Amino acid sequence: MRVRSLPEELLELAVAVAREAGRMLVDKRPAGGPDVVQTKSSPTDVVTQMDRAAEKLIIDRIRERRPDDGFLGEEGGTRAGGSAVRWVIDPIDGTVNYLYDLPDWGVSVAAEVDGEVVAGAVDMPRRGETYTAARGAGALLHTATGTRELRCNTGVPLNRALVATGFGYEARRRAHQAEVLTGVLPNVRDIRRGGSCSVDLCSLAAGRVDAYYERGVQAWDVAAGALVVREAGGRVGGLNGAPAGPDLVIAAAPGLWEELHDLLAPLDPARD
Repeated sequence: MRVRSLPEELLELAVAVAREAGRMLVDKRPAGGPDVVQTKSSPTDVVTQMDRAAEKLIIDRIRERRPDDGFLGEEGGTRAGGSAVRWVIDPIDGTVNYLYDLPDWGVSVAAEVDGEVVAGAVDMPRRGETYTAARGAGALLHTATGTRELRCNTGVPLNRALVATGFGYEARRRAHQAEVLTGVLPNVRDIRRGGSCSVDLCSLAAGRVDAYYERGVQAWDVAAGALVVREAGGRVGGLNGAPAGPDLVIAAAPGLWEELHDLLAPLDPARD
């Protein structure tokens, strides 16, 4: 019997907990959509409760199996661990989509070993899709009808590229992002704004868009999706040799990645 590698074991657990959290989020989503939060002190109160419940479920399930691991979670479920493994969790990536009952949101769960992401799963329950990747083992899309290997589109020139992006929440940041967009849009096929970093990255890996860039994404937004892209043959990085991070994330197949980077660089996309 073949002994599974550590990344394979971590991926199996990531998939299981992401799917369980996804089912819970669909089943317990507050009725009424945006109207349900109009009387709340904050328009995100209800969604924040679901975010926290999903993150707690994920952490509790992982700790049952791996009590010594550490965690980095968007909703504060962060703690150091006694092992080399840390889990990076976004319980609802695309909270506005979730609130409005749009399908493009996901549960993102990634596992790092000694600081390097080695396994990741993004479950999109409203689409019936789960994207998975383990370091060196490729990226897969799982649906009710089967499983297929993922590959980024290659050989696409910048002027024919369908580019996904996203926008921040602060008005000042959005204003500059709009300026950047005016420099990008005339030079590409078109722009798509889906509302979830992990969904956009998985769409890139699946060939549904050709490239992606965004300022302001955090580690939990990008950890699993970036591994899916890399294992699908894509490149993920930041500006001028920096790693992907809150300043900027750029993702595309090699060749197109460099073209998009060189288009973005003079537009100063890492500034608010």
